[in-house]
Amino acid sequence: MAETKLLPKIGSRVKININKVKDRLPAKLIDQISSNPRVVTTGYKMTDGRSIGITVRLQNGEENWFFPEEIEKG
Repeated sequence: MAETKLLPKIGSRVKININKVKDRLPAKLIDQISSNPRVVTTGYKMTDGRSIGITVRLQNGEENWFFPEEIEKG
């Protein structure tokens, strides 16, 4: 399970590691992240009972969630 002390705080600016997500996201979202991978954390999401996802707001205002290992300090 992800430890909360290792998760970015809500409101933090972080970067999505495109290499870790490009195999599971639609092309439109990949293009958007590729053009600007910097996002703002907006919350947390229980994923499958073993991990906590991080919800983020993209530059266009759209929100998505990612696993902690797909996010880097930005």
